[in-house]
Amino acid sequence: MAPALVVLTALLAYPVYQLGLISLLEYTQAQVSGGEPTTFRGLGNYAELFGDPQFWDVLLATVVFAAACVLGTLAVGCSLAVLLTRIRAVPRLLLMLAALGAWATPAVTGSTVWVFLFDAESGPVNRVLGLGDHSWTYGRYSAFFLVFLEVVWCSFPLVMVTTYAGIRAIPGEVLEAAALDGASVPRTWRSVMAPMLRPVLIVVTIQSVIWDFKIFTQIYVMTGGGGIAGQNLVLNVYAYQKAFASSQYSLGSAIGVVMLLILLGVTLVYLRLLRRRGAEL
Repeated sequence: MAPALVVLTALLAYPVYQLGLISLLEYTQAQVSGGEPTTFRGLGNYAELFGDPQFWDVLLATVVFAAACVLGTLAVGCSLAVLLTRIRAVPRLLLMLAALGAWATPAVTGSTVWVFLFDAESGPVNRVLGLGDHSWTYGRYSAFFLVFLEVVWCSFPLVMVTTYAGIRAIPGEVLEAAALDGASVPRTWRSVMAPMLRPVLIVVTIQSVIWDFKIFTQIYVMTGGGGIAGQNLVLNVYAYQKAFASSQYSLGSAIGVVMLLILLGVTLVYLRLLRRRGAEL
């Protein structure tokens, strides 16, 4: 594994080092252009960041939105995985192709399509639902809901395919025994499939948490950079605005470090769960 570790170190370690370094400096447009010398602020940028009420509002919104996306993705992906085991070959193939098409669609393209579908003037969704010129991106919660739908749409295929592969690995005798005992589909999933699929579900859950916590493209495209007056900001978009819109590169880097530490904590929890699962086996 040494060659892979060398490549990963070269690609990841140096950028992370630079990110942490800039977060400790006074680094604005003046320093970038060389007009003023770079000064060391230590933890001053973090103190400024943690003292900003907007940061905590954005952090809370990010956590809640990411949690909703993870739960929605898992619910849709696992439900369709179970459905795949109960339909014939042709419908199964069509569903797989449709899901993989959604997964393969670039985030910018998918976000643009969803904005068109829910457009207040020409969107077909408003026409079908009879909502007139209702704007989905005007309100905070309706905009978050629209982005939530797009994120689940482009994320569930991986959960579906991974969970379906795990279900196919479950011995058929176990599922037959559950059916003979009169277990319904929800009860079979809850009492038989889910416990046996725990390692797979842990993997897709942690992956979903990481992806949804650092979401950027969907929010930026569908809400026009964070919504009206920043009402739909998440941490990644917030960091982008601080670094590039306001030229406060140090604060943007500090936000990036905070996100890195949070996701590192999630990864450590994931590794602990895997180790515990291995000890149980």
